[in-house]
Amino acid sequence: MTAPLHRISRGSDFSRTLKSGARVNSRDFVVHLAMVGRNWPDPRGLRRDVAMVGGPWLGLVVSKSVGNAVTRHLVARRLRAAFTGASHLLPPETYVVIRARRSAADRSSDDLADQLRDAFASKRVAGLSAAAAVPAERVGS
Repeated sequence: MTAPLHRISRGSDFSRTLKSGARVNSRDFVVHLAMVGRNWPDPRGLRRDVAMVGGPWLGLVVSKSVGNAVTRHLVARRLRAAFTGASHLLPPETYVVIRARRSAADRSSDDLADQLRDAFASKRVAGLSAAAAVPAERVGS
């Protein structure tokens, strides 16, 4: 399971990840990814209000359209477990927000994990990682 230390808990971090990150669509969810150092408040790309050790960080959006409270918690647990198994595919300075679709309630843990691994292996995620590797001074040039 994803430790609470590795979960996104601030609304501003959710918003920033949803607005400025890459988006990868899957059958049962949408994955939004943002790299620390891109559009973060500090010009050097560092957050000063939280410790930046031990990423990637995960946030979940499982709305009432997915089902009742029991179903939503089941989907959230399955997505956290899938993220734990696939997080090694991401750089440690990544923020990830997963927005579950209604169909996620009908999928097994293995199916959700396969979809998440496929999403993390997509070209958009690789492009996001490559863009973050460019020093900040050269991005604007």
